[in-house]
Amino acid sequence: MTEETPGFDEKPDVPSDAASEDAAQAESADKAGSAPAGDVQDVALQAQLDQVRTALNERTADLQRLQAEYQNYRRRVERDRVTVKEIAAANLLSEVLPVLDDIGRARDHSELVGGFKSVAESLETVVAKLGLQQFGKEGEPFDPTIHEALMHSYAPDVTETTCVAILQPGYRIGERTIRPARVAVAEPQPGAQNAKSSSEEEAKGGKGGKGGKGGKGAKAADKENGGPDEG
Repeated sequence: MTEETPGFDEKPDVPSDAASEDAAQAESADKAGSAPAGDVQDVALQAQLDQVRTALNERTADLQRLQAEYQNYRRRVERDRVTVKEIAAANLLSEVLPVLDDIGRARDHSELVGGFKSVAESLETVVAKLGLQQFGKEGEPFDPTIHEALMHSYAPDVTETTCVAILQPGYRIGERTIRPARVAVAEPQPGAQNAKSSSEEEAKGGKGGKGGKGGKGAKAADKENGGPDEG
């Protein structure tokens, strides 16, 4: 009887379940190896995004700062332009003020008639368009910043230093005074307030004295009548 020896070419049988488990383990290993690489990529993208946002915020702040500086520059240029215009107009109109004074005196004396009246009114219209404004009225309080006192007196009917006469009107352009109003001022009479206060006190004291005399008279009448009845 001859024994058969297994050949070397024959392969042992491997269960199919073991093969599927090996494949699953290999797949899970591949996934485990690839996961950290994805996280690193996400972190890098987030860092780049943060850098871009930071740069965008810086550029936005720069643009806002430049816009604010430009607006300030425009306002400063406009303010300087108005100031230069006012100075030029003031220098020009200051030479015209004597003519306006002559026109005012002629009007006060009823001499502003005929063609002279038309010329005067046209000149006043032109200077008003250039921004010239006249100020100074009788009865207004004296203000040394816009008034120049040429005459001084006392008056019993004023309670503060008051402009009682306008010798020459003042002129201004905008907030710039070209010439202060030249005026005559009046102050309260020295001691007028004290005299007024004394008279008021005397009047009050007189009323009180009459009351006191009346009280004494009542007491005397009570004595003559035997005094007040005691209850």
